[in-house]
Amino acid sequence: MSDTPQERQEKARVRRRWLSLGETVAIVAVVISALTFWNSYRERTASEAHQSASEAAASRHAAILVLKATPDANGRRLALAPRSDTQAIQSQTIRFPAALGLSPVDTSSDARIERDWVESALNKARHEAGAKPETAGDARVPVLVTTSFLADGDPHTDRAIYQLGYRTSHGFLSGTSVQLTGLSREGAAASDGAGQARIDALWKAWVARTKAAVQ
Repeated sequence: MSDTPQERQEKARVRRRWLSLGETVAIVAVVISALTFWNSYRERTASEAHQSASEAAASRHAAILVLKATPDANGRRLALAPRSDTQAIQSQTIRFPAALGLSPVDTSSDARIERDWVESALNKARHEAGAKPETAGDARVPVLVTTSFLADGDPHTDRAIYQLGYRTSHGFLSGTSVQLTGLSREGAAASDGAGQARIDALWKAWVARTKAAVQ
């Protein structure tokens, strides 16, 4: 028994509806797949960016050197070492204020500052500034420390201004003696010239204050 025209039209409408539904489901599946891929791509990109930023921050942190100074029992010598266990000093250059008339001192592996490098020049400069020899106590002199070091095996250079701490004492026969007490970082220096200018200015300011105090 053949279908009536109305029945054939109704079946055709049903087939079109199923076709439209199938197309819609296929389109939805494609959209979901694309969104899943895009979300996965964004998460992977964000993770890689975060990892790169963390690695860059770790590299910058490793390139910052902070020295610790350990004086010997008599204050004749300061042994210098990195505060971080991942760093190792290869060589150093210690520069002093130009007014002291001291040449830069280079060291390798055995990083240190010795009293004999500065004692005579400090005593002379303090005398010229008007500091009384019998006035004992703690004092500081700015120095520029340039260090070549390894951080996790990679070479770096740190250039920084430090305050070299010392203590003076005076004896009638022995005169004024200097004992080294420590080292404190004041800030980075962009270049040797800039660092030298900074420690010269700091020392000049100390001389001016000392002269003003004894007038």
